[in-house]
Amino acid sequence: MSIIEGYDMPDDLYYHSEHAWARIEDDGSVRVGMNDFYLKAAGDVVSVDLPFEGDEIEQGETCGKVQTAKWIGKLVSPVSGEVTSVNEKLEGDSSIMNKDPYGEGWIMVINPSNLEEDLTNLLQGEKMVEWLKGEIKKAEEGKKG
Repeated sequence: MSIIEGYDMPDDLYYHSEHAWARIEDDGSVRVGMNDFYLKAAGDVVSVDLPFEGDEIEQGETCGKVQTAKWIGKLVSPVSGEVTSVNEKLEGDSSIMNKDPYGEGWIMVINPSNLEEDLTNLLQGEKMVEWLKGEIKKAEEGKKG
């Protein structure tokens, strides 16, 4: 686990610049959710528009929405492939995302079609740390503005 300026960003995950995380599961599928920074900045999630099982999505494509009291944000897929499962628990209680973003608050599972190449476009390790520090700085400047 990495805690970066108060944000929980697990080391074993890959991160998309639109704040989605990706975890490669033992069966080769990819579990996806939104990262701690995004969820803390957004506030309490009030609803989630989930993609449909069977949808074919591309890396970087908007495939759903996350609505909070403050704003409506896009859910961008960190990898390309077919959505094989969505977290239907979120339809009844979307606040699970805020309480447990990397566990029960996952959003979807994807059967990846081009994982090796997709991973080269995602952030992990030192690249993720530098990117997150930049996102934190932008958010702080936005509050001042």
